[in-house]
Amino acid sequence: MTDIIKRIKELRSLIEEYNYHYYVLDDPLISDGEWDILFKELENIEKRYPKLIEKNSPTQRVGATPIDDFKTIRHRTPMLSLSNAMNNDELILFNERMKKLLDSSDEIEYMAEPKLDGVGVELIYENGIFTTGLTRGDGFEGEDITQNLRTIRSLPLKLIGQVHPELLEVRGEVFIQKENFKNLNKDQESNKSQLFANPRNAAAGSLRQLNPSITSKRPLSIYCYEPGVHKGIKYTTHDEFLRSISTFGLPVNPLIEKVVGIKHMIDYHNNLEKNREKLEYEIDGTVFKINNYNQRIKAGSRSRSPRWAIAGKFKAQQATSIITDIIIQVGRTGALTPVAKVEPVFVSGVTVSNVTLHNQDEIDRKDIRIGDKVLIERSGDVIPKIVKVIERKNKNSLKFKINNLCPSCGQKTGKPNDEAIIRCNNFYCPSQVLGRIQHFCSKLAMNIEGLGEKIVEQLIENKLVENIDDLYLIKKSEISKLDGLGEKSAKNIIVAIENSKETTFSRFIYALGIRNVGEHTSKLLERKFKGDINRFKNATEIELLEVEEVGEIVAQSIISFWKDEKNAIMVQNCLSRGVIIKKPIQSLSNQLTDTIFVFTGTLSIMSRVDAKALVEGSGGQTKNFITKKTTYLVTGENSGSKLDKAKELGISILSEKDFIDLIGNK
Repeated sequence: MTDIIKRIKELRSLIEEYNYHYYVLDDPLISDGEWDILFKELENIEKRYPKLIEKNSPTQRVGATPIDDFKTIRHRTPMLSLSNAMNNDELILFNERMKKLLDSSDEIEYMAEPKLDGVGVELIYENGIFTTGLTRGDGFEGEDITQNLRTIRSLPLKLIGQVHPELLEVRGEVFIQKENFKNLNKDQESNKSQLFANPRNAAAGSLRQLNPSITSKRPLSIYCYEPGVHKGIKYTTHDEFLRSISTFGLPVNPLIEKVVGIKHMIDYHNNLEKNREKLEYEIDGTVFKINNYNQRIKAGSRSRSPRWAIAGKFKAQQATSIITDIIIQVGRTGALTPVAKVEPVFVSGVTVSNVTLHNQDEIDRKDIRIGDKVLIERSGDVIPKIVKVIERKNKNSLKFKINNLCPSCGQKTGKPNDEAIIRCNNFYCPSQVLGRIQHFCSKLAMNIEGLGEKIVEQLIENKLVENIDDLYLIKKSEISKLDGLGEKSAKNIIVAIENSKETTFSRFIYALGIRNVGEHTSKLLERKFKGDINRFKNATEIELLEVEEVGEIVAQSIISFWKDEKNAIMVQNCLSRGVIIKKPIQSLSNQLTDTIFVFTGTLSIMSRVDAKALVEGSGGQTKNFITKKTTYLVTGENSGSKLDKAKELGISILSEKDFIDLIGNK
């Protein structure tokens, strides 16, 4: 048995080494036939001695049974988004901001890398073993896609070498190379399956397969680029981190370079843009990150993005097409949006057939008409837009005007004051109901699977629902009678509706679709009102403005929502029909009870949102203005009039470091 164990270890080590050279270094050490012989030998030994099979064996990359759903796991540290620089001038401004934040007259050292057009993931290794893999999700929570990530050949299940961090979280991008994507679509076509729109779409769909054996057949690749939490090892620079994980066998993009100063940043960016078509994979820009980790801490982060990094976007790619029609779409808030139907055209890796025209003012300004030949671009390689009319063959074509009747319900439309958007004000307009329910059921809201657009349309047509609260009255027998559904599908939908009833404050508020209140704002409101729906419902404008990043427009949207009796009844019905809002988890420490903190100036170590969360999680309160009841004023760079007021009232004044020390000692 000792010889068997020794041979198994030897085979596993050899196969992983050959995988690393083949998939990561692109430097095969043996032929495919020789690799197959070794793999088959390992498979046969493990079949004879199943007790010796380990999760990190190369034979176990595929073998997990299909799952019913992906569970959600919270990231230890958020996977933040990046701010964009749309041109070189904005890169120059970014560099100047960094020099000011770091109080540096020297040129700053950055790490520059291609911005892959793929899917962001987090890999978690414990004592060198790959244990968990997550999607980015909403940045705070991601889906557990461990089994699917295990199928990627270039991703080591066990890190190379003998010494590894106790815990190593690595962020990366999963993608499909251009040539592999073409071959994948050829296979889809020969199997009479639906073709993928682009490599990113194919990669995302592959990672969300419930059956890992399907994912294993997709040609996925990965490059790692950023640390999460790591224990047992310390890095001082990003360059050091990347070199370290490369020695562990994790794939790192060979085009990543160290650049110093704005001239070299722009040179790298321009050179990459010039050669983007020659690369084996799709990219949509360049990412620049401060190399020194202490400088990153000093630069700090905003609530949604780090200050120390930026994505330089490439110039939008353009193409021409003909407008065949202009249709009006009615959204969940009643907004009437004109959309141009164009002859399909390929722009920046995507086939475009619909282009939003935003509003009547935009149509008038560009004088866009049906039949026009237009120039289309994808701004930031994401949103298609019409730049201008190039040619008008029919000189007598009519100017397009949005009708004053809603195309969905036939009711009169109107244009609220100070808005460019025309709206339908019929709360029960079918398109609005459809939009509200789809939003309510969406993954980041109440996450009710199975209620797709076609099914919701049938529910509305059959008068089974008139609003989102009606979802909690639907019976299985009613759903099973809809076209294309049966007992099993109906049961699954009812189970999904039932499971949605236990939710969080932020998810529920986001699901309600309050205008201007997105997913991020909902989380800030949850912190402020501690999950109490009644406190939120009765909040004054002053209380709402106390929430970081909530301004007058958002505050008025919230107040207007609750003033509408139909909305108040709808929310009450959801609660009375079983929706339970879980209280947010609070810190066990209540050492800051009865203390009130006010912040002023720019914090450098953490964002103001994170600082307030620390206070509120420890039982304290935060306010946006100084009063006699204020306990502490925390000052950052460029502190304003609040500092003078605090001195006048004798309020205790803390630097950011003093604040961190105070919180840490409580």
